[in-house]
Parts: sequence; C-alpha cells; structure tokens
Amino acid sequence: MRDDARPLPSASARAIAHAFGPDRWLGNRWDYFYSRGKLGSDPVYPGVIAALRGTTAPVLDLGCGLGLLAHALRDAGLAMPYRGVDIDAGKIARARRAAGRAGLTGVAFEAVDLARGLPAHRGSVALLDVLQFIPREAHAGILDAVVAMLLPGCRLVMRTGFDDGGRRARFTRAVDVFSRHLGWMNAAPEHYPERDALQARLATAGLEVAITPLSGNTPFNNWRVVATRPA
Repeated sequence: MRDDARPLPSASARAIAHAFGPDRWLGNRWDYFYSRGKLGSDPVYPGVIAALRGTTAPVLDLGCGLGLLAHALRDAGLAMPYRGVDIDAGKIARARRAAGRAGLTGVAFEAVDLARGLPAHRGSVALLDVLQFIPREAHAGILDAVVAMLLPGCRLVMRTGFDDGGRRARFTRAVDVFSRHLGWMNAAPEHYPERDALQARLATAGLEVAITPLSGNTPFNNWRVVATRPA
C-alpha cells in the first residue's frame, strides 16, 4: 500500500486527539475518541499532506468539521496558513477550542453556509467528503468557484466517492445516510460525481489532474483528486 494511502501513525493520532479531550475527567469524550479513531484509521490526512507537501500558499478547508486536517498538517511539519469553514457552528467552536489547546498557529475557523456562497480565498483548497452532500445542479458552480481560487502552483485536493454503481459505492452511501440519521452530518448525501465528468471539467479549466484510490484498508469507495494550477 502507498504511504499516502495509510492512516497517520498511532502515536500521532493519540497526540492530536488529546486536544479534543474534555476539561474535566467526567466530561464528554466523544470528540476525543472520534478524532483518535478517525486519524488512526482514515488515510485521507496523509493523502492530503502528500498532495500539499512542497507548497506554502494558504489552504482553505471547505467543510472542515472539527479541523482535524489543521492538526495533521502541523504534525507533518507543514506550516502554510490554514482556514477551515463549516456549516456546523458547534463543530467550529470545538475546532477552535482544540486548536487553541494544541497551540496551533496560523490557523482560523469560521462557521459558513457554503450553500450561500464560498468565502474569498487565494491559494490551495481542500474539499474532503463534501461534494456528495451538495445537490447535483450545484456541483458545477462549486467546482468553478474553487478552481478560480487556485494560484499558480496551488492545488485543489478532493476526497470523494464516485457514482460507479459498485459495492463500495453502495456501502459509502449507506454510511453517509446513517451519519445523517445519527446527527453527525447536517445533510444527507445528494449526488456522487461521475469520475470522467469531474476529470474533464477540471482539465478543461486548465488544471493538471491526478486521480488515485484513497480507500486504504477501509470498505469505502474513496478517491483522491489532485488538480494543480500549472506554475
């Protein structure tokens, strides 16, 4: 397995998760166990780190959740400015708290409803497990907007499933639906993009596109899309 398709080392996952622990011994430990399990099992973070390594431009993380990517970037020694936005104001508040407890610098979080428009940004963009929660008719507008943010040499890094009808695709959708029922996600899955159409749209915009598997040892239909604006 490629190194960028493996999860973070367990020591890194444990160290980062401490920032998400409760202030009191009897406090809620959901975010601690979630972040530790996510970081220690999901290859998305090494995948993004590998894609962004060698760049220094600011990164906008659309749909950042608890801001785990910010911690993973700093753990890997990547110091570019980071801004995470998410519709869930509760997650944003906890992301700010954890970043402060971890002493992260050059990091900011903001509650933003992407359905009402994207924030202004120039640099690289991370769009991880987000596109499937956006209605199909809005995909083109979102993609065009994030492509316009890319400076020369900067990258759009996506993690997404594809609508290929396979077993992994069906399992991915089922888990996304279940996450909505649990209340962890604020929306149910709407539309998973078609691989060829996505690649063609990004290439037509003048980007160099590479698509590689990013499922690791998980049962999900996950792929990494790296679209680079030529320098």
